[in-house]
Amino acid sequence: MRATRTTVLLTAGLVTLLGLPASAVAAETPSSLYVNNSDGAGCSDAGLGSAAAPFCTIGAAAKVVRPGQTVRIKPGKAYAESLTIARSGEPGKPIAFVADGPKPSDRVELGAERALTVSGASHVVLRGLRVDGGARITGSTAVELDRSFVSGPKTDSVSLVVDGGSADVRVTRSTLDTTAQVQGGARNTVFSRNMLFGYPAAAVVASDAPGTVVTNNDVHLECDSALSFGGASTGSAVFNNRIRLNMSVACPAGPEGKRRGVVVSQSAVAGTRADYNLVTDVAAAGRVAYQWAGVDHTTQAAFTAASGQGAHDILRESFWGTFHYNPGSPTVDSGDPTAPGVLDSDIEGMPVTDDPTAANTGRGGGHIDRGAYESRDSWVASVMLGVDEPWAPAGTAVKATASVKTHWGKPVSYTYDFGDGTAPVTSAGAAEHVYASPCECVVKVTAASGVMRAVAEKSVKVTAATPLSAGFTWRQQLPTAEEPSAYVAPLTAEIDPRTASKTPWPVQYLTVDFGDGTSEARSGLEVVPHVYGKPGEYKVSVTVLDVKGGTSTVSQTVKVAYRPSGFVAVAPKRVLDTRSPYKPVQGGTAVLVDVPIVVEGSGGYHSGGASAAVLNVTVTGATEDTHLSVWPSGQPRPVTSNVNVRAGGTSSNTVTVPLGVASSVLAQLNSGTASVIVDFVGYYRPNAGERFTPIAPTRLADTRVSGAPLTHVQAVKVAGVNGIPADASAVALNLTSTGSTENSHVIAYADRLERPSTSNLNPEPGKDKSNQAIVPVGSDGTILLYTNTGSTHLIVDAVGYYTKSGKALFTPVVPQRLGDTRATGKLSPGATATVGGVPAGAVGAALNVTATESTGAGFLTVFAQGGARPTASSLQTRVGETIPNHVTSPVNAGRVDVWNSYGGSTHVITDLLGYFAP
Repeated sequence: MRATRTTVLLTAGLVTLLGLPASAVAAETPSSLYVNNSDGAGCSDAGLGSAAAPFCTIGAAAKVVRPGQTVRIKPGKAYAESLTIARSGEPGKPIAFVADGPKPSDRVELGAERALTVSGASHVVLRGLRVDGGARITGSTAVELDRSFVSGPKTDSVSLVVDGGSADVRVTRSTLDTTAQVQGGARNTVFSRNMLFGYPAAAVVASDAPGTVVTNNDVHLECDSALSFGGASTGSAVFNNRIRLNMSVACPAGPEGKRRGVVVSQSAVAGTRADYNLVTDVAAAGRVAYQWAGVDHTTQAAFTAASGQGAHDILRESFWGTFHYNPGSPTVDSGDPTAPGVLDSDIEGMPVTDDPTAANTGRGGGHIDRGAYESRDSWVASVMLGVDEPWAPAGTAVKATASVKTHWGKPVSYTYDFGDGTAPVTSAGAAEHVYASPCECVVKVTAASGVMRAVAEKSVKVTAATPLSAGFTWRQQLPTAEEPSAYVAPLTAEIDPRTASKTPWPVQYLTVDFGDGTSEARSGLEVVPHVYGKPGEYKVSVTVLDVKGGTSTVSQTVKVAYRPSGFVAVAPKRVLDTRSPYKPVQGGTAVLVDVPIVVEGSGGYHSGGASAAVLNVTVTGATEDTHLSVWPSGQPRPVTSNVNVRAGGTSSNTVTVPLGVASSVLAQLNSGTASVIVDFVGYYRPNAGERFTPIAPTRLADTRVSGAPLTHVQAVKVAGVNGIPADASAVALNLTSTGSTENSHVIAYADRLERPSTSNLNPEPGKDKSNQAIVPVGSDGTILLYTNTGSTHLIVDAVGYYTKSGKALFTPVVPQRLGDTRATGKLSPGATATVGGVPAGAVGAALNVTATESTGAGFLTVFAQGGARPTASSLQTRVGETIPNHVTSPVNAGRVDVWNSYGGSTHVITDLLGYFAP
């Protein structure tokens, strides 16, 4: 009678109360337990060993595993435990411990001494283990160790022990790195398709172990014997092995150093068989292929005549050339497929395969190979894949053709996946496909021949079926903070036509007209960089020609300019001195000045894409009143000047100048001749350095107040005083000398630096002289001031500082004139002139201010327009002289004020070198 729903529910209730019947419990036993000690696995040995909550140790699973269950162990992190397996499976329902990795070669690592023991168990499978502490199988039956690696512990040279209480143990497709011992009483132990290493003694030693089988192994011997059967190891078998007698190590002298292949004692001869083995490296003295019943045999014929065994054995002088993949290898298709312990796959899991290029000389015409490996077909070369239209509009038929040959000449099939989600196509040759819509697809072909697989890929670009249309984007290339030493020339633009162009067919030719009289061609769509000689707007035109003869041109305006930059202070370095050797600069001739941004190793090189350099420029020994201009190389000489000098005099000035072609600048004397000295003190670079904060001129030191002029070296505290923060890395200073006793020079430098050979100011008796300097700050917040001779009073005024958190970055400009009172009239004593033209948003400006045709000795003060006038001076004026000075000043609404002291009227010329903006 069919059970009603009520009956079923009632039965379920009774089961809940009384417990599950035995059959129901078995039905609910999971087929697998899981072990995973990797980080984040959430493992616990107190759990159930499920995939979601695995055990942490293999030992925890070994304590609860039941017949028919598989313990799946995650490879990766080593399991540092001594594992003992004492539970048993049943016939047809073994318990199994397997590596649960994505590849058959994945192994679970056991890292403890005597890491693995199987004790008193039966019907156990161990697969995919790496046991570096040795393994022991004791008192156990029907145990299989498969696809594993076992080496002996550090204190022992035995990798595996099968003791006398064990039977039917199988070691398959594994590597035993040291000796395997089969001890007295063990029965029917099988070694098949393994790599066996004899170190320091035999690879396999069977003592009183009847029925030991060694079939289809690669056996490598160092000294002693490769395979040894002693005592009552009767009924054993040695078949299809490849035995190497020479591992290129030195063995002891005397009888114990003799190398032997197969050794069978008199007591083990009964029922023991050996055939279809390959023994190599038998030519040298001291190497014996066989010892049978205590007698050595060095030839196969002698061995067969004496024992009746080995009729199909092969002896070779050399191991080389016997590999399974070598054409003509004696191992191929020459074994006994009926030998005891034969497997149908090799150490890598490859099936027994008939090599059609080799004769089947095995037993009964069989084609099993000797050794651990089976020969297999291989590709003559890599799979070649061609696509006739790798770039074409949607709707075009695209033909893919693959080709490859195998050494065995087997038929090859090709399965094409065109990468657009359509079903793969299999053919014996080419395949054709029409893409329905645009994509960046990958054509993938899988070539198959028997068990062999090989893959090749080709990218295809499927475009929209639209007319050819050129386009491009552009950007000004800047150095990056991540690559501080990567060179990027100032004013570099990148023209990129790749994404903006619509190109249904492949591009054959690309031409870029940069709008500055130069152009460049490419053979396809690619980014084209270009270094412009000067800032400006340029009409860039891009022309594209495709393979079908279509052309398209597009133009747009590209504006390149010097970009906002941070300041990097360097140890002052002299980069030009025409006094040594004496080569005075000739008026009207430009001199090239290379600027080494970074000095490393034995020479300097330009680095990091600096946009401007800060220089101290000195002109001396002039033959007439003249001036020097400094400007970016590759650009027209500006009308501005930087240093003015009288005949026979010496004058210096700080110069901030953009870098031109090849990161260099030009210097030109207006007339006459003079020596020019250029000191490099720092540079501005995008995405690097520190930011500037301008301040109204603030006095930091005045030796006139202290009454002690500078005579040698004097420290001045700058960081942490008068509004300059303690973390300032450099300060911008105006240095003024007065009351000098001799012609001398003054150097301002950080206390952590050796005093440089450069100079910042050149005092002269009877003259007040000023110069601005940017000086690194020492580790104690001070700078040092040094004069080489005589004495001089020195006034030090701060005009700004550099920190990581400063207000503004610096944007250099090609020197340009902002104001010149020679066109409007002199600035009277006590009068103020406002100068505009600094870009909007600037909080500071780097200026070159020149006083000329002064009627009296006095000074000029430059400050933010409309702000409170500071007491400090920016430059000194002298009757009959032209005096320039580099001035850094705060700015208000793009303007500065210039105030003239009461020393006399003067003309004022103001040139812009760059500006500071947030």
